[in-house]
Amino acid sequence: MRVCLRARCSGTSWRGGFSLVELLVSISIIAGLLGLLLPALGSARDKGRGAVCLNNLRQLGAALAMYGNDYNDRCMPLSYWSVDDIGTGPVVYWWGTSESGGVDHTRGFVFPYLQAQPRERSVFECPMQPWGSYRAQGAAKKITSTYGYNGYYLSPSQTPGWAFDIGHRPWLDFGHVRDTAVVFAFADALIDMGGSQATNCALLDPPSIFSGGEWSANPNPTTSFRHGDATIAVCVDGHAERISGQPEWIVSRRYSIGSVGGENGPRYVPDWREWAAP
Repeated sequence: MRVCLRARCSGTSWRGGFSLVELLVSISIIAGLLGLLLPALGSARDKGRGAVCLNNLRQLGAALAMYGNDYNDRCMPLSYWSVDDIGTGPVVYWWGTSESGGVDHTRGFVFPYLQAQPRERSVFECPMQPWGSYRAQGAAKKITSTYGYNGYYLSPSQTPGWAFDIGHRPWLDFGHVRDTAVVFAFADALIDMGGSQATNCALLDPPSIFSGGEWSANPNPTTSFRHGDATIAVCVDGHAERISGQPEWIVSRRYSIGSVGGENGPRYVPDWREWAAP
């Protein structure tokens, strides 16, 4: 009697399968390769998101410049909030308005130049801070923006919440902005209001705030370092850049929120030492 083991017999062939040891070795090799590839894929994904964020901010910077061209070189207001400007209507922000009925982006100051609306994966949303990863401000509780505008310096009287203290400061035109290549116009923004999630914020507040004729540390700055401990901003001259954060800049460590440089100059309010009470 002829026994055929892993050999050709009677015109047919037989091929053995993987042994358990061979299978385990193959799985370990594949797992090792995945372990090497996943960090690289994650890094590539984050770089792609960073590139999208840079482009978003460049578009917002371009909208700011076009607004200035149409309004005698004046910087865009952060909002219209006073009764004189809006009557009994909702506050009008640079991105639009928010009421219980929804968000009206067509009233935003950037709308004529972008023709875009606040929604997922739009120019108003940083891809590193997608909808659902933060609490929404505004009556509608819908997407507005995860970028903040530096109205505190550029349009003090049009900055709700702060205007009563800083409204005496001049609403700037481009010719009076100190070093347009350094001063932020828009940047990644978020605010820690407590709770399980941070809150979006369309105001780029400085690290110190002005009240009663003097400066004091801002307990709730709004610059978000969400790009691997870096923030992305566009300056008034229109160029965008990625800025790596330093540990001492961070105020809210759980959400990586703070301020670039840790003081008002030169990025937020470059002439802050010259401010005085009205």
